[in-house]
Amino acid sequence: MTETADDLSTPLGQDKPRRKRRLRLPFTFMQALAVLLGLFLVAFGGFAIFNKDPLGGEPITRVAIREAKAPADEKAAMAPAAGGHETKAVPKQAAPGEQKTVTIIDGSSGTRHDVVIGAGGEASDKPGDPAAAPSTAAMTGVDQRLLEKGRYGMIPVAAADMKPFTTYAAEADRAKAAKMPVVAIMIGGLGVGAAKTTDAIMKLPGAITLAFTPYGADPAKLAERARAQRHEVFLQLPMEPYDFPDNDPGPQTLLTSLTADQNLDRLQWHLSRMQGYAGIANFMGARFIATEAAMAPIIREANKRGLGLFDDGSSPRSVAGQIASSQAMPFGKGDIAIDAVPTANEVDRALTKLESIARERGVAIGTASALPVSIDRIGVWIRGLEGRGVLLVPLTTAMLKSKSS
Repeated sequence: MTETADDLSTPLGQDKPRRKRRLRLPFTFMQALAVLLGLFLVAFGGFAIFNKDPLGGEPITRVAIREAKAPADEKAAMAPAAGGHETKAVPKQAAPGEQKTVTIIDGSSGTRHDVVIGAGGEASDKPGDPAAAPSTAAMTGVDQRLLEKGRYGMIPVAAADMKPFTTYAAEADRAKAAKMPVVAIMIGGLGVGAAKTTDAIMKLPGAITLAFTPYGADPAKLAERARAQRHEVFLQLPMEPYDFPDNDPGPQTLLTSLTADQNLDRLQWHLSRMQGYAGIANFMGARFIATEAAMAPIIREANKRGLGLFDDGSSPRSVAGQIASSQAMPFGKGDIAIDAVPTANEVDRALTKLESIARERGVAIGTASALPVSIDRIGVWIRGLEGRGVLLVPLTTAMLKSKSS
């Protein structure tokens, strides 16, 4: 009956459906497949457990620390880093006379950055980062008697009858300078940008004064090189401009909103960034240099340490000259920004005007940056200057003549 019912239910013209047979795999094949899967899981689990890569294959940064032994006859005073910046690779404490070069390798791009740190310092590959403290090992031409340990490293100090202003002043014919009109030029903004700094050091005569900002990977090394080429060196202090913080000079800027103690702490950080400078100068700072309550403590501290003060003349409301005069501090002020318009014709015109001011007043001081056009035109102008009856002198010589005249 079952077979007959099936025949009646089958559509006309079609055969009776056949039962599908299941494909049965041998039992031994299934076992083998399960064993292989089990072995794979065990191997993967073991790799995850015992592999020493906690980041699971993500790009990593490798830090190689190379120790460089200082010469036996040098005494090094390594500056501790300022700021509270964290780094992922902190080397062990360096002994006096040691410095460490930290090579930071980007795990994905392979880019290498070498950063030199000193005892207690933290590595940073960012120019201007307060954590990037330079080495303050004994350098050529730096008198150790004019240094003392500050909060962040070695800073200048007056000793007995010695002062940094006179000790680090560049050589000049003072007798000739007393009889002739003189001009001085300060090239500022150096230290950040090794190429332009090197151009200023090597292409300009030693009578040109070079001013370094406290930023850059190692401003101390560049300043040392400048002194080796007989340039006089000044340190520029970043100060608050009127449009701060839209216009920000950089880390540790001196601010009118801070207390005197806070600004003096920042001053110590700046002073420790390099050595062997004759004085300080403003870096920007139109608001700060015009605020007596903020500026006076800075000037008093710098004068106590035997430094001179130079005002670049960019702020007509500056009180720096008045305060320096009350402290009997060596002082100078810029007359012309030579490359305010950085074209060859305008630079030449500014230099001609600077020369005219020197003839009228006896002393003229110009400021410029290390632009190629500035270095080129200043070099050409200098060649015939003395033949025209005007003497090029270092900034300290012009400052002393201004004070006596």
